Amino acid sequence: MNRLEDVRNIVDKLLDRMMDRVEMRCGFVHLYGVSATAVLIARTRGLDEEIAAVAGMLHDLVSYETGDPTHHGLRSAARARHILRSTKSFSDEEIDTICSAITHHSEKDVVHGPFEELLKDADVLQHDIYNPAIDAHPRHRERRERLRRSLQAPS
Repeated sequence: MNRLEDVRNIVDKLLDRMMDRVEMRCGFVHLYGVSATAVLIARTRGLDEEIAAVAGMLHDLVSYETGDPTHHGLRSAARARHILRSTKSFSDEEIDTICSAITHHSEKDVVHGPFEELLKDADVLQHDIYNPAIDAHPRHRERRERLRRSLQAPS
């Protein structure tokens, strides 16, 4: 049993249904990118890599499924809870951790718990890595700069 692959298969099927192929590509790139970035950050912070990866895979799912980003953190968390329960392979505590991170990932200017902060950082960093020529949202700049500094090799 590989829980992350089970979640990825569910996400893949949901994204494959999208009619807008450009948005579908954006969904795959962003969700997989945030998931992978979350694993790297989890390694540096001593957090559960699998839980981080799953949160990354599901954090914006509702936005891509529906095309509506309104309250997407809360709505994606509810969708994630349903998906994770349907797999019957995650504990209630793991589901709560993942869903809390998803719920709060858009609140970049508020400090929450370790998984919430990890997901916020992974989200900002994925956007930055994907296209460094695009400036960060003004509310995300400070977080992005802190992340960039933390990734720089010592001089």
